[in-house]
Amino acid sequence: MTNYLSKLLLTLSIVLISSKSFAANETIEMLNKMDNESMVYSKKVVRINVGDTVFWKATDKGHNVEFIKGGFPENVEKFKSKFNKDTEYTFTVPGIYAYWCTPHKSMGMIGFVVVGGDKSNLEAIKNINFSGKSKKIAPDLINSL
Repeated sequence: MTNYLSKLLLTLSIVLISSKSFAANETIEMLNKMDNESMVYSKKVVRINVGDTVFWKATDKGHNVEFIKGGFPENVEKFKSKFNKDTEYTFTVPGIYAYWCTPHKSMGMIGFVVVGGDKSNLEAIKNINFSGKSKKIAPDLINSL
């Protein structure tokens, strides 16, 4: 029985250690239409670990990803992708990252990435000056963080 428990504990330890070493990357599509919404990201909020990468797929043309000024942790450089191109970002600093599609930000094309479960910059996120449809949908999304 002791030998069985030892093997079981060893197996569980290996599984737990190896699962922590692999990143849980996320893919978000940039879309013209999804269900009854237009100009949207396929996922509005994603939660990842430090070191994980988010891939934004340019499924439809005319979109990009831009971190919103004041909407990401301190000591993180601004990020803005090219239009019509797949892009990715590896998140090495914990916190909340708010982003939008530059030409469609007032149409509600916004999203959030929560890294490491850290919400220390939530007040800064709440103070972002959203406009148009984004202003209407942002509060519910922020409350869901």
